[in-house]
Amino acid sequence: MMNKTNLPIKIIIFTVILDSVGIGIMIPVLPSLMTDVLPGKTVAEAAVWGGILASIFAVMQFICGPILGSLSDTFGRRPVILISLIFMTFDYIIMGLATSVWMLLFGRVLGGITASTHSTAAAYVADISSSEQKAARFGYIGAGFGIGFVLGPIIGGLLGEIGPRIPFFAAAFVSALNAVACYFFLPESLKSKNVKQFSLKNINPFKTIKVITKFDGLKVFLLVFLLYSISTAVYAAIWPYFTAERFSWSPGMIGLSLTVYGVCFAFIQGVLVQPTINLIGRYNTVLLGFGTEIVAMVLIALITNGWFLIALTPLASLGVIGQPALTALMSDQVDESNQGSLQGVIASLTALSMIITPLSMTWILSQFSNRSSEIYFPGAPFMASAVLLAFCVSVFLFWAPKNLQIKNFKN
Repeated sequence: MMNKTNLPIKIIIFTVILDSVGIGIMIPVLPSLMTDVLPGKTVAEAAVWGGILASIFAVMQFICGPILGSLSDTFGRRPVILISLIFMTFDYIIMGLATSVWMLLFGRVLGGITASTHSTAAAYVADISSSEQKAARFGYIGAGFGIGFVLGPIIGGLLGEIGPRIPFFAAAFVSALNAVACYFFLPESLKSKNVKQFSLKNINPFKTIKVITKFDGLKVFLLVFLLYSISTAVYAAIWPYFTAERFSWSPGMIGLSLTVYGVCFAFIQGVLVQPTINLIGRYNTVLLGFGTEIVAMVLIALITNGWFLIALTPLASLGVIGQPALTALMSDQVDESNQGSLQGVIASLTALSMIITPLSMTWILSQFSNRSSEIYFPGAPFMASAVLLAFCVSVFLFWAPKNLQIKNFKN
């Protein structure tokens, strides 16, 4: 029989699944959409504009993430999730109707302002979980995201074979359906004793970051999380453009590759996270994830056969095993009344990585994707990301232990 705690967990995971389905639907057709609104441009050249749009979205998310996190600490998680889903619905509709880069830009700004479903869902989970449950349940959130990526890309790839606009309207439908489901079935998780009094000062994003970084041991973790996010954001930033350029993949094939990744991602996050933490601890789980990710990035950079890339997917997805452990370590450094603020800051750091990575990695891709030049190496962005992640590991190894409460090594 389902207890009162399990029901909200299942509902919030379902919310994350639908949200990631909406995101995943549109990814396979991004190269086709960009070349459609930018006639005469190659895939690599269009990727630069795709990077700009992704960065604009992330700029808005970076600014608004802590604001929404603070608002969720005052008004609750449920209303913030609902508003986010409604705005994302309009974002998808605008992108589906776009006839110019400027319309796409407007849609991305609108969506970025309220792109907080995942971070607010994480705060929701923190509200109703004990310290021992957090890592596993953050893993369930990640698994829900992965399940969405099993369904979304394959749907988007199939619809994209019909036309590059159709997947965006499908994404809008899924986001609207998600909003309706949350309105009727998602209960509030924030306890009245943990509600923070609303103040205009509390919605200053930089003040929220300043407050969060006052907690002992958190600064180094936030730096590690930022470096990790910048390096691993290479997948979201360039995967459709990289595979279209390197292997001439169609939207259907891009969708298939993302679906394979989603299956592996969901399995690892939902099944392997807690047993791995129980076996080797959170700290070592983070190191395992980071190390595996570096190896995968180097291999992806060097590979020349698309089917070999598909075969590498389980290894690449294994790298995500460290993220829930890292999130749980950070969550334990913050009291209950600031969980929403922490997740808002994490969302902003993720957004900051998506400001930096799409601009830099799509530029690197364009520079190394000219077939008439002396060096043709579309995998260069993945090699650069592997180097950055190696530096991230060194920071974690040498500085994180000095800033951790000793209890975190035992959980």
